[in-house]
Amino acid sequence: MRTIPDDIDAALDAVGARLRALRSERGLTLAQVADATGVSVSTLSRLESGGRRPTLELLLPLAREYQVPLDELVDAPATGDPRVYARPFQRHDRTFVPLTRRPGGLRAYKVVIPPGSSPVDPELKVHEGWEWLYVLSGRLRLLLGEHDLTLGPGEVAEFDTRTPHAILNRGPDPVELLTLFGPQGERLHVRAQQRRS
Repeated sequence: MRTIPDDIDAALDAVGARLRALRSERGLTLAQVADATGVSVSTLSRLESGGRRPTLELLLPLAREYQVPLDELVDAPATGDPRVYARPFQRHDRTFVPLTRRPGGLRAYKVVIPPGSSPVDPELKVHEGWEWLYVLSGRLRLLLGEHDLTLGPGEVAEFDTRTPHAILNRGPDPVELLTLFGPQGERLHVRAQQRRS
């Protein structure tokens, strides 16, 4: 009987946590991923918990859905190439361009919010984590708790995402921003401040 080398065994054991982190970052439920990939909810749950070994047949549709290279899911050894090959993905009419490679931990994205895509009466979201954003262009509306802020190019905000919030396009042009999102406890350095007229 063939035995699996320890390093391969450890890499396979870590796949579940990466899959869970990717799904969580994209705000997807197990049912939504199952519908998109054809992999059952129970299989996805067992993959994420480590109760099922990942196979190529299961990982290929998941890599496509999460828009990450397969080697990122299995933590393949680095090739020495420092470039990040961004694969944009769409969520809620927004384009997200990943600027970091590793799932979990601190993640960076360029986000484009098209004009006319923001609802008049937006639903405020709450989730674990910290978010930092930097406006590259356009006029961004940040609803944060009781604050209704407008941020222009070069302005920065950081906040605890347990505070009800919404990030919207306030103007007639696309909003482009850089955002860093990290799990609870990864605090950054700039606080959201209300603009004074």
